[in-house]
Amino acid sequence: MSQSKEDETHRNENPPLPVLEYKTPDGIKFWTAGTLTYTIGGLSVLFFWLLLGDFALSIRDRSVGPVVQLFLKRQGASDTLMAVLMSSLPPALGMMLGPIISYRSDRYRSRWGRRIPFLIIPTPIAAIAMIGIAFSPQFGEVVQRLLGGRYTNAQCTIGMFAVFWTIFEVAVIASAAVFGGLINDVVPRPLLGRFFGLFRIVSLADGMIFNFFLLPRAESHFFIMFLSIAIVFGVGFIIMCLNVKEGEYPAPHRLEDSKPDRPGFIRAAKTYFKECYSHPHYRWCFAAFTLGAISFIPINLFSIPYAKSMNIDMAYYGKYLTASYFVSICLAYPIGSLVDRFHASRVGLAAMILYAISTAFGVWLIHDARTYSIALFIHTVLSGCYATATNSLSQSLLPRSKFSQFASAGGLLTSVVTIAIGPTVGKMLDLTDHNYRLTFVAGFVISSLAAVVLGVVYRNFIRLGGPRGYIAPGDSPADIALPTLSAARH
Repeated sequence: MSQSKEDETHRNENPPLPVLEYKTPDGIKFWTAGTLTYTIGGLSVLFFWLLLGDFALSIRDRSVGPVVQLFLKRQGASDTLMAVLMSSLPPALGMMLGPIISYRSDRYRSRWGRRIPFLIIPTPIAAIAMIGIAFSPQFGEVVQRLLGGRYTNAQCTIGMFAVFWTIFEVAVIASAAVFGGLINDVVPRPLLGRFFGLFRIVSLADGMIFNFFLLPRAESHFFIMFLSIAIVFGVGFIIMCLNVKEGEYPAPHRLEDSKPDRPGFIRAAKTYFKECYSHPHYRWCFAAFTLGAISFIPINLFSIPYAKSMNIDMAYYGKYLTASYFVSICLAYPIGSLVDRFHASRVGLAAMILYAISTAFGVWLIHDARTYSIALFIHTVLSGCYATATNSLSQSLLPRSKFSQFASAGGLLTSVVTIAIGPTVGKMLDLTDHNYRLTFVAGFVISSLAAVVLGVVYRNFIRLGGPRGYIAPGDSPADIALPTLSAARH
């Protein structure tokens, strides 16, 4: 069957669903997400707890990367080693763990839901690993003595850092694989764009706090900073997990290959790859997700070394980033509103085209500290616009019934490419005597490809029904449980 006939059959078998936003006869407005039903008060409580969890995550994510960059540079690590630890190791671990965890989460049922158990267990492990990272210089001294001084203190310190960093990334990947699934399950779809706009505001506010107040002190207060981040993240995220309630889910789909003599893992793997990669629409989606995710890596990964090569003071660097985050905060909610009105693929495509243009200007513009600061400001704002616009892209395109599974399949492709992109750029910089201008060249090439692929995704989205009629291939109305007006309200 041709692809166009498959699409037509899919539309005929799955008529458009109503917008999940209602008014009762007494005029009370409410929204639905699966079997969950919210009034405006219930939505406010839900958003509060989810945003608290996002605050904890953002404190971790916004702070850890820059502090680690400064720490590794202080220990004499090369650009290539830094890229391997920060850019290649996480996706390599994600390739192994992400698909397994997300597949199991989609099919898991418990009184706590199918997402919360997979979120709450890794959180204390990640926090403890961060405390271990804080103590890595002390552990490095112990290891150096045990090895009889055969290695330098810096080598032993980096080695201990790598151990705790790996544990940290394992825990982070375990929770990250299903956090998007939790949002997909509990947040009403008509509000996803604005919800992620609020997410961006919280995340950017964390970034402003860190860059303005903490980054100038990161090199001299490495220990206390990591310790504080671990406590805030661990406590905040666990509180969120204990207060967000999931709804009821349809029974898990039965595996197609149910032969009793075949191991469960093989059956699951066969189902996973067949479901996720057999449809051309999803292959284009995964390519768009991947290119969009890696477009900003070359500049982000080496932004601090580039700034230091320009003799930019870290306090000035932090203030400049804070200003860019403030602009992004002002844009976040309006962009989220545009997403809810025009769809994430349209707004994301426009943002990526603007970003590609900005990187081209960056290649020719930068020649001193001032011009680098301007280019970095534009990079931060436009990359933030793209992130805000596409935060809900996977939720709007992938099957709702198996969201985490399909999201991890896209993440698997992203991981493979990310493993290569970081060390490749790092090696290129080492071979060119740290010509950091090349990070903008790499950003331009990747973002241009991302814009082209995202355009194809948007065309396919329109063909499959568009904003009002789209149902993800593989989903059906039966998989998206709709409540009645008498459903329990939250």
